[in-house]
Amino acid sequence: MRIPSVLAGLLALAAIHLGCPARAQDAVVTEQQMLINRSVATIERLLTDDNFQRSLQPVFERARAVLIVPNLLKAGFILGGEWGTGVLLVRGPQGWSHPAFYTVGAGSVGLQVGVQDSEVLFLVMTDAGLDAIMNNAIKMGAEVGVSFLIAGAGMEAATTSNLGADVYAYARSFGIFGGGAFEGAVIRSRDSWNTAFYGPQATAEAIVIRRQYANPGAEKLREILAR
Repeated sequence: MRIPSVLAGLLALAAIHLGCPARAQDAVVTEQQMLINRSVATIERLLTDDNFQRSLQPVFERARAVLIVPNLLKAGFILGGEWGTGVLLVRGPQGWSHPAFYTVGAGSVGLQVGVQDSEVLFLVMTDAGLDAIMNNAIKMGAEVGVSFLIAGAGMEAATTSNLGADVYAYARSFGIFGGGAFEGAVIRSRDSWNTAFYGPQATAEAIVIRRQYANPGAEKLREILAR
């Protein structure tokens, strides 16, 4: 008895999929790729936001590196803390590097209450600032000077009064948080994410300084920064 052509086609298609289980795996979007996708959305919003454009563009054009944190969550009641994961890209003669993954975290004690979610863009202006980040030795307000710029909060004054800062921080915040400060936040490489996205030997320095690793999933982010 001959198998109907439609059924035969279905059986052939099933055989192809059973013989290539890796294709289903390839379709899964990793945590690292989702963060890069959110970073693309963040940088597009910030670079076209009227509140940022006049102050951000001149500083961005001089930046040695950028650290994009799409979601920096700050929460607390008396004891507080903030945490987020971001991507660091370094500018060089060949353009922007591929991104390395970093965490930003801090804890604080004092009169504070609330929850706040922010998109944050750190612009690293000097080699000293970049070296501190690469050595996992950066603590905001200690090792390097940091200028903060919140949307709609005296941007021109904040920018012109901190022209010598190693790192500028621009943020768009959602929610309410009373008290506490970003001072003391620590930036460290997220090694497990770097190796998951690039390979077992991938370090932050190998990715953004020596440029030994690449992943096509980051091309759109690099293209936007290069515009």
